[in-house]
Amino acid sequence: MYSILVVDDTIENLDILSILFKDDYDVKVATNGHLAIKIAKSSPPDIILLDIMMPEMDGYEVCLNLKSDPLTKKIPIIFITAKDQDIDEVNGFALGAVDYITKPISPLVTKARVRTHLALNNQKKELEKSVKEKTKELYETRLEIIRKLSMAAEFKDYATGKHIERVSRYSYIIGKMYGLDEEQCELLMCAAPMHDIGKIGIPDYILKKPAKLTPEEFDVIKTHTELGGKLIGNSDDNLLKTAKIIALQHHEQWNGNGYPKGLKGEEISIYARITAIADVFDALTNIRPYKDAWINEKSINWIKKNANVHFDGKVVDAFLEGLPQILEIQDKYRD
Repeated sequence: MYSILVVDDTIENLDILSILFKDDYDVKVATNGHLAIKIAKSSPPDIILLDIMMPEMDGYEVCLNLKSDPLTKKIPIIFITAKDQDIDEVNGFALGAVDYITKPISPLVTKARVRTHLALNNQKKELEKSVKEKTKELYETRLEIIRKLSMAAEFKDYATGKHIERVSRYSYIIGKMYGLDEEQCELLMCAAPMHDIGKIGIPDYILKKPAKLTPEEFDVIKTHTELGGKLIGNSDDNLLKTAKIIALQHHEQWNGNGYPKGLKGEEISIYARITAIADVFDALTNIRPYKDAWINEKSINWIKKNANVHFDGKVVDAFLEGLPQILEIQDKYRD
């Protein structure tokens, strides 16, 4: 059964409306604006019938308060009042009311309007649900495309896509320990796999060379950051913007000795600073064409030694705090 909140400072009016709706709805009543807000926020009704002319807090103020709160902002509000000036109706609609009924009310018309707005609100909820599901589906499809593109780059270099899985999950943990909120951590986890996408444009003979690179070859390797930025391109999408920043900046260093721009300290995005440690830890602890895998202890000590040099010291602290979870991920997604 739908619930309806009737708000009026006149008991007689409350009695009339309560009797009118009691057979079809769970009726709640409030004799003033403060009580109406309290009821609406503690047990949100499906629709509100709200008088305008009330002492202390009028209906407009009640409506404004309810529409400002995420918990109650979507509840349809119908003003019921003796006022009948056009400007009053305009004010009501501007505040978010869905309808405006003048006193004395017509029972049949009032019931019909309540039914109509409940039906419209249900349709709106269903539409929002459908849009949300479609948006989620598109978002997941986009993430899968990003994952596949990232794997294409990783296969050229490491012959496994598990590197991006580990780096992605390490980054999430480090972000959490650093103090990023859940939305930021999710964004980081989804964008981090694109960090080396530019390696698609690097020749295999350099990527897979089983020896130290010449200065000229290393200069070619360094171009993968800007190649990655170009591949991701310019977009208003927050995920792609973040992925581009990470691709461009994950080889920048806290002391300014990184590439491609020689950014220093907090000039480097926090997303790139976090991804950098996740990427380096994974690179150190796994076999590469030019090196054997380091043991965890040696890798961790190297990262600690480079706090406030290669890496942001606060991000190193977050990495160390998250190590138990990071090592679990390392074991679960081992090559």
